[in-house]
Amino acid sequence: MQISLNSASLQNWTGNVLLVGLLEGNLEEQLSHLEKLCDGLLIKRLEKQEFSAKPGDFASFNFLKGNPEKLILIGLGKPQNLQLDDLRVGVSKGIRSGVEDKGSLGILFPWEPFDASAAAKAIGESARLSLFKDLRFRSEPDPQPMPEKIELIGFPESANFALDEIHPICSGVELARELVGAPPNSLTPIVLAEKALLLAEEYDLHAKVLELKDCEKKGMGAYLAVAKGSDLLPKFIHLTYKPKGEVIRRIALVGKGLTFDSGGYNLKVGASQIDLMKFDMGGSAAVIGAARAIGEMRPEGTEVHFIIAACENMINGSAVHPGDIIQASNGKTIEINNTDAEGRLTLADALVYACELNPDAIVDLATLTGACVIALGDEIAGLWTESDQLANDLKVASDSAGEGLWRMPLPNSYREGLKSMLADIKNTGPRQGGSITAALFLKEFVKDSIQWAHIDIAGTVWSEKDRGVNSAGATGYGVRTLVNWINSLSI
Repeated sequence: MQISLNSASLQNWTGNVLLVGLLEGNLEEQLSHLEKLCDGLLIKRLEKQEFSAKPGDFASFNFLKGNPEKLILIGLGKPQNLQLDDLRVGVSKGIRSGVEDKGSLGILFPWEPFDASAAAKAIGESARLSLFKDLRFRSEPDPQPMPEKIELIGFPESANFALDEIHPICSGVELARELVGAPPNSLTPIVLAEKALLLAEEYDLHAKVLELKDCEKKGMGAYLAVAKGSDLLPKFIHLTYKPKGEVIRRIALVGKGLTFDSGGYNLKVGASQIDLMKFDMGGSAAVIGAARAIGEMRPEGTEVHFIIAACENMINGSAVHPGDIIQASNGKTIEINNTDAEGRLTLADALVYACELNPDAIVDLATLTGACVIALGDEIAGLWTESDQLANDLKVASDSAGEGLWRMPLPNSYREGLKSMLADIKNTGPRQGGSITAALFLKEFVKDSIQWAHIDIAGTVWSEKDRGVNSAGATGYGVRTLVNWINSLSI
């Protein structure tokens, strides 16, 4: 599917479906160039439908002859309240309501309150991602309408370069969605490693997979304790993107990679949604999706390491017990008071490994705590970092991606809740402030000299309903934020 600008006037546009975003007020002026499509009756038809361009207003008209064959109108609300996300949501709603499986789709939305390139990218990404459906596991999937091309109408030529980023970024998001959406009997730690190796081969990334014995030699006792309960071997994945020319900075992205999380002996029951615990590798999916995008985009000056400690959290005679004391690769001992707080154990050794690469910054993404979902819901991820600069850079990147992100507190006083009578630290603290103590636990495994940020995506990794650019199911959250951040470092 091709996404491009179309410089033709609306009167000369000859596509199949036209999607138009409208603002409240002055509808007659906004629709003057479309009246001919409805024989001068467009305003009257909209009045009968009580269409006033409020957010969520929708109208569709089919024509028996001429171009376009269908006109879709979407309300965007008051001009003074317009946000970039309104364009994303409006495009998404229009596409889901009236896409044809042929020809071209034209999109005409107001963009002048924003930078033309930012608006074109937001609209183009929304259009493509809204068309994505993961139907791999259906025996007879319903045919999905897919236009041959999407044309953005009314944008200046200067917005063209922004469209070049849409394909690699959206391909990364779609890959992340497929990884998260795959059932745990399909996407095992072994398969995840194989997919990473194939990605590295296709996009010229250096790849290394540490096997069980390699991890034992490195003393990764926290990570391997989690993996003990599964019959499937753990796979520690490390991909590296190296730019041509001088390396100005080095960063590491660490993704939680639990391909299934039973909770271990603290078994997930009741409202814990054990059947959805395939998405507990959402952090690793975002990291791999970002690797796919960066591998194609090839930004200059920034070396990027993509790190995943992949395994399952299962129960057998060898599984870690509540009460066990284990040792991470930096020497810290950990008392396991809850086997369902396993993601932070795998991340502990992954963060130590990342620090050994001496990066300028580390960002980890993890479906870490239900407490973050309680605090921020399912549209906003939590961000913990002591670096104001890193927090600001990631927030700018997430805003431009349309991915909600909110900085959370990291008070050292909450570290008291992690104290153990026997070991250096417990893996969980009190129920109150659970997402904060989880972040403080991870902080124990990062060198003070390295900028570090933790992003909890437990709420944003999955959606129970179509929302904005996200279909129900895996969202691919984090890919766009990470790629935007990396690209901003290369400017």
